[in-house]
Amino acid sequence: MNWDDLKYFLAVAREKSISGGAKLLGVQHSTVSRRLRALEKKMGTQLIERKKSGYELTSDGEKLKKAALKMEFEVLKIDGVLAGNESKLTGQLKVTAINNMASTILMPIFSSFAKNYPAIELHIMVTNTYASLADREADVAIRLTNTPLDTLVGKRLVTIASAVYASQSYLTKIAKENSQVKWLGVTCCGFHKAWTKQTCTDHEHQFYSDDTLLTKSALKQDLGLAYLPCFMGDSEKTLVRYNQPDDIHNLGLWLLFHPDLKRNAKVLAFREHMVNEINAQKNHFEGKNS
Repeated sequence: MNWDDLKYFLAVAREKSISGGAKLLGVQHSTVSRRLRALEKKMGTQLIERKKSGYELTSDGEKLKKAALKMEFEVLKIDGVLAGNESKLTGQLKVTAINNMASTILMPIFSSFAKNYPAIELHIMVTNTYASLADREADVAIRLTNTPLDTLVGKRLVTIASAVYASQSYLTKIAKENSQVKWLGVTCCGFHKAWTKQTCTDHEHQFYSDDTLLTKSALKQDLGLAYLPCFMGDSEKTLVRYNQPDDIHNLGLWLLFHPDLKRNAKVLAFREHMVNEINAQKNHFEGKNS
């Protein structure tokens, strides 16, 4: 089995498109398509099928992906040993983080890391779901959870506090009219969805949001109440706390990585940088600045 063939296959499997795989590898679309067809012909089976939502792996493709990932890991491990890459502060570092944090409070931290380590190629990927660290979709994951996966190692960076927020103008209007407050229907994550369901007993919403940044914008437009992390709500001057943070809504911000990377110099440098920078802003994350 030619490892180069599998490399093209894995790129398409990860990106779910031939064009995405080509961009990932830095080659032409036609090259990836040709190598993929050649691999399918060699193996005598279809590995990827095209659907409306994009390319999906067939059952044989899923089996090959598992085997190819094992091969990739061994190849990368050999490359690392021979080149001493484990101890070098150079090359690519892929970090997956939550959108509302990556684009706001964490961006200055990412920026200072990039400036401090110019030889590291920092890739920030935003998603609210787990990227597979075992499949090397990312090297490091920054996640909000109180129950991190036990197959990963890492560090709890800080506690993230949350509270219910609304615009001052909305609360003034409600008080003047002596009317009932309205809750936004939020589905951005399981936490906010569950907390809203518990607090808003009538479960009636006129406006729904599936993104925390969108929720904050909706609150600024006087559309009601909603839970927000304190680092987001407190930083917006037009919003005020409707109630104070409750410890039952506290979440841990974790920096997680695969055990095989626990001696990787880039990962360790990134972890140390995150710990130091977040400790300097601990009160902001924990909602103690308001």
